[in-house]
Amino acid sequence: MAQFSIRPMTEADVPAVILVENQIYEFPWTNRNFLDSMRAGYHMHCMWLDEELVGYIVMMHVVDEFHLLNLSIRADLQGKGHGKHLLQWGIGQAKLADAIGMLLEVRPSNVSAKELYEKEGFKLIGARKNYYPTHAGREDALVMFKRFGALV
Repeated sequence: MAQFSIRPMTEADVPAVILVENQIYEFPWTNRNFLDSMRAGYHMHCMWLDEELVGYIVMMHVVDEFHLLNLSIRADLQGKGHGKHLLQWGIGQAKLADAIGMLLEVRPSNVSAKELYEKEGFKLIGARKNYYPTHAGREDALVMFKRFGALV
C-alpha cells in the first residue's frame, strides 16, 4: 500500500522540486531560490507518495508569524486534496512554533489556490501592487492572513 510522508527538503530533493516548479509556473523559483531559502533556515518540506514527489511547502518564521512562500503540488496530482493536506500540515507546524498566524500572497488569477486559502480560513487583508511578473507586465498579489486562536 502506498505511503504518504512529509519530510524536510534536502539539497538532493531540489532537482525534483525544480521539475515541478517548471511544470506548473510560468515564472518558477530557481534552483538558487530554493538553495538560498534552505541556507537561510526556512521551513522547507516535501510531500512524498512512497518515493515519488507530490509537492512541497516553503515557510519563513518571522517573529510571531509564519509567511507561506511556496505551496506547490505536481500538476497531475492537483485537485485531489494534496494541497489542502500540505497546507493544514504547515498550519500545524506554525502552531507548534507558537505562531499567532500565517501570512501569504496569492495571484488573483490563481483561483484554485485562492479558494483553498479561503476555505482554510485565510482572510484578504490587502494587496501588493505589481508583485508578480506576467508575460503582459505585472500582476498584483492578494495578501491573506489566517489568525490562530482568539485575539489577545
